[in-house]
Amino acid sequence: MIDKIIKSIFSPINLTITILIILLFTTSAFAERIKDIANWAGVRENELVGFGLVVGLNGTGDKDGTYFYQPIVNMMKRMGITLNARDLKGKVKNVAAVMVTAKLPTNVKPGSKIDVQVSSIGDAKSLQGGTLLMTPLTGPDGEVYALAQGPISIGGFIVAGRGARAIKNHQNAGSIPEGAIVEKTVPVNLNAKNELQLLLQFPDITTATTVADKINQTFQSGVAKAIDSSTISVNVPPRYRGSVLDFMTEVEKIDVVTDQPARVVINERTGTVVIGSHVKIASTALAHGGLTITIKETPEVVQPPPLAPERARTEIVPRTEVTVEEKKASLVEVEGSTVGELVNALNTLGVTPKDLISILQALKTAGALKADLVIM
Repeated sequence: MIDKIIKSIFSPINLTITILIILLFTTSAFAERIKDIANWAGVRENELVGFGLVVGLNGTGDKDGTYFYQPIVNMMKRMGITLNARDLKGKVKNVAAVMVTAKLPTNVKPGSKIDVQVSSIGDAKSLQGGTLLMTPLTGPDGEVYALAQGPISIGGFIVAGRGARAIKNHQNAGSIPEGAIVEKTVPVNLNAKNELQLLLQFPDITTATTVADKINQTFQSGVAKAIDSSTISVNVPPRYRGSVLDFMTEVEKIDVVTDQPARVVINERTGTVVIGSHVKIASTALAHGGLTITIKETPEVVQPPPLAPERARTEIVPRTEVTVEEKKASLVEVEGSTVGELVNALNTLGVTPKDLISILQALKTAGALKADLVIM
């Protein structure tokens, strides 16, 4: 009996579900730091973008259209060399036009280095082995905040012959670690602020109220107040005026038990189903069957017999075999007040992940699934 129980628990399907249950109940048993569930308003990354050229490609650069040759002409003109874009058509295969993007955190000082992403916008086959020429990176206000330049890391390769080609990873986008030097900072004077705002990563009224209460308990004053489901307003206590960073550090260390809604997340493309710890199913009778249709094609070659007329020819005759199989299904009572009971009830049906998605959708339509159903 014990052997059967052990084999049942450690079967591939039940093992995966057991791990899911353990993770769900483990994460709900421990509190989370405010630092991990919320961000300070104004302390964020700023998006930068720029248009640049990648050189040094081995014949895999842009090929068609004079639009992508004009940047080359402009660059050479700044270096004192006069060219015509029409003269470059079909001759420059080692250059690719790219868009360069980066994220600039607040208060990063000039001279610091940040990572950049490089993506082809033309018909280049690959950016492998290329070097990005100096590219100004601007913000939404049009100001230049960083300059990017350096060799591109693709993390893969492309090998091709006349009849075959092997590719690893995406070849038209890459990165340059620490490839941009910051020229201008985005200043945020936190020490001059008397009021701060915390923004929850996952808006929830209960969690916002809990965070405000925990902050007030820690500092023994009513400094925090939940404004809405995602925002907590925090007044800086008098003893922290002028040293707001110390106050923010103390707030981030506070542990809070978050409240998660009952939710089932389904990814139909991969067949992944994630069930939250608060999900319940009302008592329901359910039957699920499967219909399998198999079509098999076996073409048969028919040759004319000896001494056949000249008009007789060899023909390929199609042979199609169709089989239909429908699984029998019986009604099964399904209910569960906890994730463990819910999973055990669904396991009694012996369904695959794809079938489970259909079952959960039908239970939601019937009103038996007590949770939000999110389909990705």
